[in-house]
Amino acid sequence: MPDSLGQALREARRNSGLPFRAFARQAGYSESHLRSVENGHRAVTDDIAAAYDRVLATGGEFASALAQPDNAGTPVAWDQSGTLMVLAGLTSGGGVDRQTFISASGAAMAVLAARWRSALASSGPLLPGTGSRQVGQELVSHIGQRLDYLRHLDDELGSGDLAVLARTELALIVRLLRGGSYTDAVGRHLYALAAEASRQAAWDYFDQDDHPAARWYFEAALRASATADDPLTGAYALSFAAVQCYSTGQPQEAVALLETASGTVARTGTPKMTAMLAARSARAHSKAGSKRDCARQLYQARTALDRGPQPDDAPVLYWVTHGEIEMIAGSSALDLGDPAQAIRCFDAAIADGYRGDDQYPRSHAIYLARAAEAHLRLHDLDAALDRAAHAVRCLGGVDSARSASAITGLRAKLAPHAASPAVREFLEATRQ
Repeated sequence: MPDSLGQALREARRNSGLPFRAFARQAGYSESHLRSVENGHRAVTDDIAAAYDRVLATGGEFASALAQPDNAGTPVAWDQSGTLMVLAGLTSGGGVDRQTFISASGAAMAVLAARWRSALASSGPLLPGTGSRQVGQELVSHIGQRLDYLRHLDDELGSGDLAVLARTELALIVRLLRGGSYTDAVGRHLYALAAEASRQAAWDYFDQDDHPAARWYFEAALRASATADDPLTGAYALSFAAVQCYSTGQPQEAVALLETASGTVARTGTPKMTAMLAARSARAHSKAGSKRDCARQLYQARTALDRGPQPDDAPVLYWVTHGEIEMIAGSSALDLGDPAQAIRCFDAAIADGYRGDDQYPRSHAIYLARAAEAHLRLHDLDAALDRAAHAVRCLGGVDSARSASAITGLRAKLAPHAASPAVREFLEATRQ
């Protein structure tokens, strides 16, 4: 068995945050035995792989890798050729080769984040494109504009058709990378665009509840950003992967991803990037039940955003506003058991000019559903129904499994109040 699997075991264990002694005890082996396996001095057996999968909750990833013949489970190198291999596997049209990827869980995403950071630190010269098609900066800029349009379409229409469009853009970029001739600067820009197209596809798949596909594309985004030597694009992708983690019951893994992202761009990120990462970290901490850490991160987010826009703000951060931060703060307060504070934050977001109805209807539907729940906890049924009806209106014409799930969850919370005619009317009108 190749040493790389032992190294993957070691990285996953370290990124879990468990002390080695506690990990060994839960795995049922001595520290010395596991250290020997991780260093490649002992074979990775079925029992060892199963123990790591069990303790780290990796969904059987290491057992699956061990079972592959001819080293098929060996992770692809984090270099330019490996990035192209992964991108081509996602866009070839023949289906994804699952064995190329390891990101089956939040724990594995933490491993990917560590590898991304290491790849950035060791980034070298980019191999030039030698194809027959000359690729210039103007063409690359056109692709960037198309991705910008896709982001806004996703905000307004939801993810139903957008994942396919993002994958189509990614396929075009891959064809240019493989068959084009370009300078180092253009090549790095192409890889950065590949990272953003992959992130967009990942987000759309997540929004449609296709979590495995989302993780594959998040991994591709991290690889492409490392090849581009573009930590900001990778940190942005990690922030969305963190949302997937804390939305699927893995808040500590989300915190770890955001810490990696923040630490990597601490010197190069603008205040708006700092605010975005801190706000999402606050949300992850709220999911983990840590009120103090949540408050600390929200303070950092608000303070950073108060510094105002900067000339070098990344265009992808257009949505990071005080209104958005307050919506996140409201969601966090609700999770932490303070519905009154949640309502104050949601109201503050609207007062700040949060344009949910026209610019961000999908997100607004989710926030409104949470506001309705907050009012319901405070026994204000009229206000809860008002917010619930508003959320349903926002979803008209929006294709989002995540938003629809929020409405379904709200219906379940309203159902015990069906003695109210207004509640019965709402439940009947929103019945699937």
